[in-house]
Amino acid sequence: MTTALSSIACITLIFLGFSKVNGQLNSTFYDSTCPNVSSTVQAAVQQAIANEARMGASLLRLHFHDCFVNGCDGSILLDDSVNITGEKTAGPNNNSVRGFDVIDTIKSQVEAICSGVVSCADIVALAARDSVVALGGPTWTVQLGRRDSLTASLSTANSNIPAPTSNLSTLISSFSNQGLSTQDMIALSGAHTIGQARCTVFRTHIYNETNINSTFASSVQANCPLSGGDNNLSPLDLQTPTTFDNDYYMNLMSQSGLLHSDQELFNGGSADSQVTTYSNNQNTFFTDFASAMVNMGNINPLTGSSGEVRTNCRKPN
Repeated sequence: MTTALSSIACITLIFLGFSKVNGQLNSTFYDSTCPNVSSTVQAAVQQAIANEARMGASLLRLHFHDCFVNGCDGSILLDDSVNITGEKTAGPNNNSVRGFDVIDTIKSQVEAICSGVVSCADIVALAARDSVVALGGPTWTVQLGRRDSLTASLSTANSNIPAPTSNLSTLISSFSNQGLSTQDMIALSGAHTIGQARCTVFRTHIYNETNINSTFASSVQANCPLSGGDNNLSPLDLQTPTTFDNDYYMNLMSQSGLLHSDQELFNGGSADSQVTTYSNNQNTFFTDFASAMVNMGNINPLTGSSGEVRTNCRKPN
């Protein structure tokens, strides 16, 4: 979604069997081959967030933008090369998706304790969960055993990742195409309780649209002029931009969603009641967010002999 799909949430949860989900993943995949992988990733994520609180949202978003393009396979990490056109320059990612250096650091630390064992795709999934936890959100059991793709798809990145200008029906269908329910979509949108977005992706909403609180619009306009300042940043949640909570939904109810796509979730449509529930009950949001993260993390994984385990996340072996 935009500069942060920003955050994550909660609990070990049952996972509903969507057609695009692969049951071969399991939470104990590395117990015998790399038993310290989870603690290694967690420590590195905590350090990265201590260095820059915004990084938690960035790592969460990295997982989202990976999974929505041909599944959770680490393809977003691949650099352009003679043989590969990567996804980093796709419209939703260019000058926007970040955290690659943190993933590189984690990968180096994991390789030092168990070389050639843990995939980059699994590291991204673990880092997303640990980011949410580090910022005060819930935890969940990450299913593991993904393998890394051998290639990437710029065109799919441009077509599959929902734009910040999306309306509600587009959001519902974009997530449905990945085997995710409308409830999953509304819960995962709550990742925007952390992170920041660039002026260029919300300018039209704060200047030209009417379903926005005028005081909120004016406060954001101060850092996002009508022309220029495209890369100026504003928090997706003004109240607690580095705390994973349910303030995002409260903001929507007061017409203070930063993105057009955010406010679409509370705009007289079918999502209003679920937004109201999450606004009133953070625990319910956390539970649903955690469940939705498990579901998203299981979109079309490469398993078994498919793909590979990259030793360098930025290029195939």
